[in-house]
Amino acid sequence: MSQFDHTKYRPFPVINKENRRWPSQQITQAPIWCAVDLRDGNQALIEPMSVAQKQRMWALLIKLGFKEIEIGFPSASQPDFDFCRWLIEENQIPSDVKIQALTQARPELIERTYEALDGVKQAIVHVYNSTSPVQREKVFKLDKAGIKAIAQNGAQKVLDESRKYPNTDWYFEYSPESFSSTEIDFSIEVCNAVLDVWQPTPEHKIIFNLPATVECATPNVFADQIETFCDQINNRESVIVSLHTHNDRGCGVAAAELGIMAGADRIEGTLMGNGERTGNMDLVTMAMNLYSQGIDPEVDLSNADEIVRVVSECTQIHTHPRHPWFGELVYTAFSGSHQDAIRKCLSQQSDDDPWDVAYLPIDPRDLGRDYQSVIRVNSQSGKGGVAYVLEHEYGLQLPRWLQIEASRKVQSYAEKNSVEVSSQQIWEIIEQSFLHTPACYQLNTYQLERDKNGENIKATLKSEDTTRADMALTGHADGALAAFCKALEHALSISIEIINYDQHAIEKGSDASAVGYMHLKINGERYCGIAKDADTISANLNAILACINQYQEKIIGVKDVGAA
Repeated sequence: MSQFDHTKYRPFPVINKENRRWPSQQITQAPIWCAVDLRDGNQALIEPMSVAQKQRMWALLIKLGFKEIEIGFPSASQPDFDFCRWLIEENQIPSDVKIQALTQARPELIERTYEALDGVKQAIVHVYNSTSPVQREKVFKLDKAGIKAIAQNGAQKVLDESRKYPNTDWYFEYSPESFSSTEIDFSIEVCNAVLDVWQPTPEHKIIFNLPATVECATPNVFADQIETFCDQINNRESVIVSLHTHNDRGCGVAAAELGIMAGADRIEGTLMGNGERTGNMDLVTMAMNLYSQGIDPEVDLSNADEIVRVVSECTQIHTHPRHPWFGELVYTAFSGSHQDAIRKCLSQQSDDDPWDVAYLPIDPRDLGRDYQSVIRVNSQSGKGGVAYVLEHEYGLQLPRWLQIEASRKVQSYAEKNSVEVSSQQIWEIIEQSFLHTPACYQLNTYQLERDKNGENIKATLKSEDTTRADMALTGHADGALAAFCKALEHALSISIEIINYDQHAIEKGSDASAVGYMHLKINGERYCGIAKDADTISANLNAILACINQYQEKIIGVKDVGAA
């Protein structure tokens, strides 16, 4: 029999709740944030952070603007105790920041926690005990009354110990650990018992932290639990309802967001979602979700690369390239249709208008990223990506008909070599394919004269190829370009038809001030050429020569511009 057997599991019970309010709510402001990287996130590491890494992570959290930071489990870990003492004795805690220390609801551990916090100006003492049926029955082997007594006694001990340190402004936090797996009425009963001990006021609130210690159900079920708790907890105006979700089902952020809609005030989580099993609630993701909706997240995430670097180096966990908001590829498009849409939207986006660009929910520049990484080219890319790179890196604004030809050349290279194509490689492919080749003919001089019948051109061509003699041309037609083609037809005994052409001024990539694009049919075959020069006429004439040179090279032998 297969071990992959779903029948051993039971569906999580839902709350038969009527008149839910949270589905119609909207988040309009940032919650109170509490970063738990130095405790919960640190406990989840194969190799816990060194003192230097903790100090670096602390500095980052302060720089980002977090005002509540859980710094460890000082009663259970000597390194956490020592780090707590370093923060206090070395005056590392800004006046507007509260540190938070976790402890189990055991007398000796609570006493040790206060010893670690001795001398701090303000701090949160966070006490917890498990409340779920599986914990009660299989771990602690206690009934509900026994579990509630642990919570009450722990709360009383926290209060008693705080009175021994009157110079500190103390705040209390209680977590019914495994809240999401506990009967909601019992969770409320236990928290009300703790509330009776601590006697908070609206001026000095307590925190009830409600953890999805293991995520067991869909986020809407968690939201029902939170709304029920907020409705039924005593003295709600004196309580900060905090959430601590985990990501076992991949919904840690969603559960936290729905929990805020259901009435919660505060969120605990870690930068980039580090945590046990599949991780904690990702503070970066949730804060950026708010930011993308025009809500001030009240933390500064403008330097994504620094945050990724520090977190990765402190946790020794590499950030996935597709990590929400901060992954190195999340603002990068390889798909041709995506690239084309991004390029067109960016060309119309004004700094004064609300951000509205296809496939880019925010402006990457807000996070310190630039547009050079937005569009990258591989075998899945199309004309838009190549066009974007050429425009933004080399100043070429390829017309649509040339975008198609250019993308074919680049895609052929990517497919043949199974690689992503860099901007430099794209330029080399375009240069070899469409720009005039030094070994072939280039425009040396030209003279235009207009009469009543059109344009007369006299031109001389030169080549660095010593086997090719310089050439003198004359031609007459309705326009300068047609006259030049007539001159080439006569000199080379070929037929030339102009299908498309375009030109524009150019500022990047060379000393030239104009670029010309040409699409010709030479002896029945199509060729595209590009040329830069001092003026549009010269650029267009050299673009015609770029097509002629391709034709001549094909006669001599096909040049493989798609080789690695």
